Amino acid sequence: MTGRVLITGGSGSLGRRVFARAAVAGWEPVGTYLAAPAPTAEVRLDIRDPDDLRRVLADVRPDAIVHTASGRDRNDWPSTADGAAHVAMAARGIRLVHVSSDAIFSGRDVHYDESALPDPVYRYGAAKAAAETAVRAIDPSAAVVRTSLILGDGNGAHELLTRELIAGRVEGALFTDEIRKPVHVDDLADALLELASGDFAGVLNVAGADAVSRYDLGVLVAHRDGLDPAAIPSASLAALGLQRPGDVRLVLDRAKQVLRTRLRGANEFLAR
Repeated sequence: MTGRVLITGGSGSLGRRVFARAAVAGWEPVGTYLAAPAPTAEVRLDIRDPDDLRRVLADVRPDAIVHTASGRDRNDWPSTADGAAHVAMAARGIRLVHVSSDAIFSGRDVHYDESALPDPVYRYGAAKAAAETAVRAIDPSAAVVRTSLILGDGNGAHELLTRELIAGRVEGALFTDEIRKPVHVDDLADALLELASGDFAGVLNVAGADAVSRYDLGVLVAHRDGLDPAAIPSASLAALGLQRPGDVRLVLDRAKQVLRTRLRGANEFLAR
């Protein structure tokens, strides 16, 4: 199935790539924004407002919705959690693909398949877990996609942070013991659109093939961009006593069965 796809958060890093990949794949993409319009986001939408959602859906009449929008910051519960519930309520009868996160896990179990129960250790993870619960309760036919660090086109948050740290424009460090399975933004976008055109229901892990620490990921970014990896400051969660998810690895067995999209690892897609 293709048709008209509404992309919430169309002005964001992921939303922009979903819009672009949708156009290539034959969809008619329509992106939304909250603060400022963009070439990939021309429809204003406040997902915190159920009436605004109903108005936009009545105007756009999408065949599918890819919900990439989240809060302006990681403490924005009304957008991240309540907003997802509002989207699911308004979208009933429309194919919905909801983007979730490995932030819902503590890292205590390391390997997480789709049956794993959320056990967040910080507010953003709790908001994403609440969003998942709401979407699955309201629309059992929706696809709920758990993903990890998103990068690959130069605009990912980790790519931007790595460059800022190397340039000395920000203070901080990349953690050597915070491990994730980063995904290329185009692979994730293609997977979301593939799910939008199908009927898969429930949770699906969509992440990269490689488990990589945030520090080692920064080194890969630096090599790709021709920067000095020795300039990246490093630290460890353990040494600093920080309560953050440490080692969170999404298990991809189901994704390999469900998706045609190949999910590359960071060592492949960041290679020079």
